[in-house]
Amino acid sequence: QLQLVESGGGLVQPGGSLRLSCAASGFTMDSYAIGWFRQAPGKEREGVSCIPKRGVIINYADSVRGRFTISRDNANNTTYLQMNSLKPEDTAVYYCAAVRTAVQNMCSIWSGSYNFWGQGTQVTISS
Repeated sequence: QLQLVESGGGLVQPGGSLRLSCAASGFTMDSYAIGWFRQAPGKEREGVSCIPKRGVIINYADSVRGRFTISRDNANNTTYLQMNSLKPEDTAVYYCAAVRTAVQNMCSIWSGSYNFWGQGTQVTISS
């Protein structure tokens, strides 16, 4: 059974850092583009970042560019989202998602592009 499991969320102060992990099971991640998304209470789901199969052309939302870094470790079937300089407005449930694709070097941060989703991990930024 295909499964994505996020971890690493928590409560941190503004300016702090967190690293989220997305572990895949039931499939090999190297055939999939991976995206990170977030949803704050009362808001629509927002694309944060994505990384294609080859991990070359990476996309970031303007709101996180320069602060967040996505990476993937295909050998361990895991994708990471390193989040630095966190702000209260980064508070949300963060989800990873996967889509099997033949495209090597491009990905999308549009949620409709993905068909496998994790259950989410809560990130709260507060003093």
